[in-house]
Amino acid sequence: MSVDLFVHPALFYRGDPEYVAATTDFVREGLAAGEPVAVAVPAVNLAKIEAGLGADAARVTLLDMGVAGRNPGRIIPGVLRTVADRHPGEHVRIIGEPIWPGRSATEYPACAQHEALINLSFAGRRVTILCPYDLEGLTPEVLREAERTHPVLRDAAGERASLRYAPDLVVARHNRPFDEPAACVSLRFDRANLSAARNLAGERAGAAGFGDDRLDDIRLVAAELGANSLDYGGGSGLIRLWTEDARLVCEVADGGHITDPLAGRVPVEAQRSGSRGLLIVNLLSDLVRVHSRPGATAVRAYFDLPAALV
Repeated sequence: MSVDLFVHPALFYRGDPEYVAATTDFVREGLAAGEPVAVAVPAVNLAKIEAGLGADAARVTLLDMGVAGRNPGRIIPGVLRTVADRHPGEHVRIIGEPIWPGRSATEYPACAQHEALINLSFAGRRVTILCPYDLEGLTPEVLREAERTHPVLRDAAGERASLRYAPDLVVARHNRPFDEPAACVSLRFDRANLSAARNLAGERAGAAGFGDDRLDDIRLVAAELGANSLDYGGGSGLIRLWTEDARLVCEVADGGHITDPLAGRVPVEAQRSGSRGLLIVNLLSDLVRVHSRPGATAVRAYFDLPAALV
């Protein structure tokens, strides 16, 4: 496998022994080459890899993807780039597992778009990101889309090029209008009453039982989305809030069009000017979904309800 350019293989596995053997071999190959290595997978799988590595686990950055990548839109800026950017000029190896059995139908489109956008984000960089896929626990459609988002496929039989590779099609396929909520509260805003939109989000979050720290996050997300509407969405917008599937949903819609597929997924240096709104939204939310077309954009930020209320 080349270490000169970005490599993004999907690992199709069956059962724990195959999973542990393939992932630990990948890690140890990197360690033997003196490469920085990170593993970001769900906690149950992280424990299996850690056990399989034994003493070598101490030489690896280990991250629970169920926490660090709870929102798929956070994985590129908050996990993958965080690891890779620490080692400029070096080849970096990462195992990233953003899709696992248990991801909901609401989460999956954001996961698939994330996998497609990795290729754009890391093009030309000396990074290899191995993405495991459970052949027994994931649906055939998820596995087919993995072939579209990964140029290289690996399984027990070896490695091959993906004949279905078409990441742009996956991004476009999941850029669909959202279903309407059963009920919601809403407010149209412009520059005169953006604070009212932020306060409405705080009121609904407080009524849903969120504590002070999370209330601040939700207010900030509403403010950032609203500011984007003022700056890029025609100067006004519509905020709507409701609860569904144990989450508070904050949606902001406007007349703008997001044309950069990596918007909100690229780390921004503190000294650089420019908008950080969508990046902040991704970093603070438990899930973010975006639908955008010429003349219309809707961003939905989801926040898991406090456990006591679920």
